[in-house]
Amino acid sequence: MLRFAMMSLLILTLCILSAAADDGEAIVSRFQEYLRIDTVHPKPDYYKAVDFLNSQAKSLSLESQTNEFVKGKPHLLLKWVGSDPTLPAILLNSHTDVVPFEESKWTHHPLHAHMDNQGDIYARGSQDMKCVGMQYLEAIRKLQASGFHPLRSVYLSFVPDEELGGHDGAEKFAESHLFKSLKIGIVLDEGLPSPSKSYRVFYGERSPWWLVIKAKGPPGHGAKLYDHSAIENLLKSIESIRRFRASQFDLLKAGGTAEGDVVSVNMAFLKAGTPSPTGFVMNLQPSEAEAGFDIRIPPNVDSEALERRLVEEWAPAARNMSFEFKRKHSGDPLLTAADVSNLWWRLFGNAVKEAGGRTSKPEVFPASTDARYFRMAGVPAFGFSPISNTPSLLHDHNEYLGKAEYLKGIDVYVSIIKAYASYESKSGSRDEL
Repeated sequence: MLRFAMMSLLILTLCILSAAADDGEAIVSRFQEYLRIDTVHPKPDYYKAVDFLNSQAKSLSLESQTNEFVKGKPHLLLKWVGSDPTLPAILLNSHTDVVPFEESKWTHHPLHAHMDNQGDIYARGSQDMKCVGMQYLEAIRKLQASGFHPLRSVYLSFVPDEELGGHDGAEKFAESHLFKSLKIGIVLDEGLPSPSKSYRVFYGERSPWWLVIKAKGPPGHGAKLYDHSAIENLLKSIESIRRFRASQFDLLKAGGTAEGDVVSVNMAFLKAGTPSPTGFVMNLQPSEAEAGFDIRIPPNVDSEALERRLVEEWAPAARNMSFEFKRKHSGDPLLTAADVSNLWWRLFGNAVKEAGGRTSKPEVFPASTDARYFRMAGVPAFGFSPISNTPSLLHDHNEYLGKAEYLKGIDVYVSIIKAYASYESKSGSRDEL
């Protein structure tokens, strides 16, 4: 009898493990299906992505509406209805578009979502950020299966065009009457992978300056040496900018300074020369030259002092230089409190711990995300992608995410969503959530 009981227990255990394995495979399969949808710029198939996400929403009985703040760029909003609509809601935001790729530089095709023997899934968007969008949905699937019912409503927003600046996506959404009507209390958006065991969390981001510096000078024969040619003037500026960049990079290399706390400067393009049918005219010095720079300014940097440096040193009018900003954030830095004064932060940290994870010191995001538009609308927002022990490969060749890390991240979101959606305000005021 004892032997029979032990055999029955073994069979039951194997069945449970088998069911769990099958469930994990289904979860990963859905992720791969989303990754295979071609939402690569410049021609992302947004409608196919929305159709797929709507099919997932239907299987979870979520409310769904599709908006087009800009024609041809659908924004999908899903809702898991909470039992108390008077409480501020939760918004889980992600973008559906991904950046282009050089297929020849990849080990596996970026749109095939190939999983190798180590369980690493190679695809454009595996880290940035189709993983997060699907983890939101899978976390809700798990919560529903456990019988959990949210007190606060939970919204999932899938926006277009983040990789182009978000102007036709999250910015339009955050400025809309629709967004204001949702009464959002906290937003979660994308973060960055961490090479260590700790997850990275972001409470603000650097402001982008997209700068073009132009130089003019007299044209001259290619064999002549003279001062103040357009290219010579531009090279002086480039060298000055390069020295500044090196000083900032040295701070980063020395350690103790986070990437989001230094000014980054990178040249985006260099344009000069007189075109010819076979390339460029080689015996003519051009009268104009220009260079473009992607500059990111941390919230703690004196941007006015940096702009004076630009006027006096990088593009002085006395050297026949001029400049223009293709993009420049103005106004005070947009930061979300990431300390004990912010109950959303406390709930977040505790939820990650309960899921078996830990967070590193909160950071300023080194680039730009859609979170800034929600902060501009007066709503606190954190950037977070539950990816640890993984190199950051956003916009890089061979972007991948491990299966185990993806599945673990779902459990982290289960804990966060449960903590946020079940918190009941005692006072009912916005300050007390």
